[in-house]
Amino acid sequence: MTDIRLAVNDNWIDVGEHLAWLTADHHAGAMVNFIGQVRQQNLDDEVTGLVLEHYPAMTEKSLMALIEQASERWPLLRVSVFHRVGALIPGDPIVFVGVSSAHRDAAFEGARFLMDKLKTQAPFWKKETTKQGDRWLDARACDSDASASWD
Repeated sequence: MTDIRLAVNDNWIDVGEHLAWLTADHHAGAMVNFIGQVRQQNLDDEVTGLVLEHYPAMTEKSLMALIEQASERWPLLRVSVFHRVGALIPGDPIVFVGVSSAHRDAAFEGARFLMDKLKTQAPFWKKETTKQGDRWLDARACDSDASASWD
């Protein structure tokens, strides 16, 4: 049975807290973590801000389904997924995905699966602010390809 922590909110991501929770399970021999942050440069423009929107009930349900899929495919002990929403600036953390397992292969694969699927299947909408104005961001082809590679 996988222990799961999942949250989507506007709170700062305390990476140390999440790492401490993952490493507290002494059955785990491997922890893999991914932290995504707001880039200062995107599509050849300087980014000054990013607003992430979501549909709360749908987003959490979608993320939980992805975590359950990962837990069925690999022997994951703990999974921690935290995604921010609201107004962010370059350098702010957006997402933390951490997994633990007895062995590294499962931890690496589980974390990569979750990020690849999260990028295309979790209902988040991103509006980027640049000096040229605001724009809504579409999913990138490489993200869709990465997600499809797991099917």
